[in-house]
Amino acid sequence: MHVQRESCVIKVGTCGWSARGGRRAYFQHFKVIELQETFYRLPREETVGRWRSEAPPDFEFVVKAWQAITHPPSSPTWRRSGLKVAGGDEGKYGYFRPTEEVLEAWDRTLHVCRALGARVCVLQTPPSFGFTPENAKNVEAFFTTIERGGLRLGWEPRGTWNESRDALRSLLSRLDVTHVVDPLRREPVHLAGFAYFRLHGLGRGEVNYRYKYTDDDLRRLAEIAARYSGEVATYVLFNNVSMFDDALRFKSLLGSLGLPHV
Repeated sequence: MHVQRESCVIKVGTCGWSARGGRRAYFQHFKVIELQETFYRLPREETVGRWRSEAPPDFEFVVKAWQAITHPPSSPTWRRSGLKVAGGDEGKYGYFRPTEEVLEAWDRTLHVCRALGARVCVLQTPPSFGFTPENAKNVEAFFTTIERGGLRLGWEPRGTWNESRDALRSLLSRLDVTHVVDPLRREPVHLAGFAYFRLHGLGRGEVNYRYKYTDDDLRRLAEIAARYSGEVATYVLFNNVSMFDDALRFKSLLGSLGLPHV
């Protein structure tokens, strides 16, 4: 039996359970998902176990790391999660700070990854965490301190990091971390054994979630993904309002082009 090399496969899915009908409906269309629940607040162990048991054996969970690692409690995403931080402890969370709280948040995230059998964990920082020597030092301290547990790690920096690509390339290369990008906006400066693309919509600003991808957009995306998938496993995760439909259209396009995908 011929087995496809992982590096030849483009893995398509969405950021969150986008299918009408929930998880079971999603499993009928995609083989990979980037979990968003884990970013806002980590689920209970029994919840994670249920997700894994409900999924097909070959289904892949990618975990988006808990925001306690990457976002300060002043972030709107914390308010959305309903989590509260004790007074005076706000400066102990987020921005890869070298604190016990951030390292504990990673340990709890890693536990969820293991329970799901995840191969990849993605960390995303807000534009307010821009490129500075102090922030670069925190990034390096975090990734060189944590236990990875065999996980492949990707980081999606926003803001002024994207104006300092040489410094970013050097940092990610030393840390063996993949640069997570929207490839229709920019291409990655470094890959650590896999490519990871998050599609946030086109237009002004860093994201435009209401954007619906055109056929030309998807053809250009397919060309980019095909180029990377010849060398490394390549993830393409849509993160816009019409992500379910756009991801299905993209899978159909890959099929018509004869490009290996799941």
